[in-house]
Amino acid sequence: MNTSTITGRAVQFVESFGGPQALELRQIAVPALGPGQVRVRVTAAGLNPMDWFMTSDADAAARFGLSLPCGFGNDYAGIVDEVGDGVDGLFTVGERVFGGAFSRSVADYVVVDAPGHIGRGGDIHPTPDDLDDRIAATLSIAGCTAAAALAVINPGPTDTLLIGGAGGGVGVFAVQLARLAGARVIGAGSAASADALRALGAEPVTYGDGLAERVRELAPEGITAAMDLHGTDTIAVARQLGVPDSRMTTIAAVVEGITPANGASATPGAIEEIARLAAQGRLRVPIAASFPVQEIRAAVELQAGRHVHGKVVINLV
Repeated sequence: MNTSTITGRAVQFVESFGGPQALELRQIAVPALGPGQVRVRVTAAGLNPMDWFMTSDADAAARFGLSLPCGFGNDYAGIVDEVGDGVDGLFTVGERVFGGAFSRSVADYVVVDAPGHIGRGGDIHPTPDDLDDRIAATLSIAGCTAAAALAVINPGPTDTLLIGGAGGGVGVFAVQLARLAGARVIGAGSAASADALRALGAEPVTYGDGLAERVRELAPEGITAAMDLHGTDTIAVARQLGVPDSRMTTIAAVVEGITPANGASATPGAIEEIARLAAQGRLRVPIAASFPVQEIRAAVELQAGRHVHGKVVINLV
């Protein structure tokens, strides 16, 4: 296919990095396809905190190797538009797919490596037949991060797991995956998130001062593992409650003695398993809000407020 005259919409930072008001919806040339790559016509893109964190200013962008003009977003779902040399037999034109496209997913077209990796080259996976594109578009970053964090502590039926930031995007997956593994889950979050956490299978507890005492009341026999999906406060409380460092992990901070986790370290096949569970209805992904791509600024403002109970999705069709 000759793409030289084909254009599509893409959300970009053009003049500067920054907050939602710096984002522009532009008409650009469709990205060129190389050997070992697949071009996807995007139908939906899911937002994550890292999207705006790494583009919040020029210094943050530089740490992630980003320069202007720069796309936005990481998670996508869509339909294979074209395949490059060497991809025959892996993916076919018209096939439904999902994955990650580093800082460029909110666009009509993305090009990713096949099968690829969650990092800069992007990755691509078949979308299960019973999985809606809006759900598939939320899985890559949060799902892989949750899976990687759980792999560090390996919870099971004998565990009582404390998850800090349980109401966030990664927490939605971590709570349910831990419950599927048989663990009891205590989810620390805001008071407003309590009902949402119960719906996911967690026992809610309000974060902040006095968290250790509240956890003791819920689990007088103690907790055996902990995940901090927000910062370091939950780690401090878990240490106070006697959890060994080997049974704790973080995703957004580095704590001496604690093994951190990120989506890039998820075990092979983790994201396919998460998609399968979601398609079967065994893992629920609440969609807090969806926006047309023309309303990207409002969508990012909502997501960046960190008070959304569920995922924010951008619709591109």
